[in-house]
Amino acid sequence: WLGVLVEQPPVAEELIYAHHARGFALCSMRSHTRSRYYVQVPGDEDVKNWSDERFWDELRARLNPATAEALKTGPSIEKSVAPLRSFVAEPLRFGSLFLAGDAAHIVPPTGAKGLNLAMSDVKALAEALIDRFVEGSAAGVDSYSATVLQRIWKAERFSWWMTSLLHTFPETGNFGRRIQRAEFDYLGGSVAAQQSLAENYVGLP
Repeated sequence: WLGVLVEQPPVAEELIYAHHARGFALCSMRSHTRSRYYVQVPGDEDVKNWSDERFWDELRARLNPATAEALKTGPSIEKSVAPLRSFVAEPLRFGSLFLAGDAAHIVPPTGAKGLNLAMSDVKALAEALIDRFVEGSAAGVDSYSATVLQRIWKAERFSWWMTSLLHTFPETGNFGRRIQRAEFDYLGGSVAAQQSLAENYVGLP
């Protein structure tokens, strides 16, 4: 992704995910006065090739006309290319070393699960360490890795699925595009699929 942070209010109250033939786009927010926008670019893209004007033109091209018209632009505060990758270190304990957050796992940002997973790790690890040093029980630290990995792998699966659904992959050809279209159609017409999306997006226990 090529991401731009700008000192402008969000274009909408909710996130906007855009699937377009030119590539994926995302409109997100950092506050009521600061917004973060992304467009899908090749992994080896040089951010120096992207002026602010070029970025805004490309983002507008991938949004519906009403959203593109409402978009408030300005000079970028920060601009960078974020690679899409998935990684899990397993196990998450090596002797007295415990891994959490980005040191333990990386998810594509499509599903917005990175911070959620990190906080879940820290909460579980804090409780395990309290049990170890206050209560004298090693059960929590011994089971920490296996416990949090159950949630991590489910979040990895969801982020991978969201990425596969929303991005364009030229190497998959027409067959891949038709599979994506079928997935969209199924999601739009199935209450069960919508409930599954909602459950995973909001966050599993």
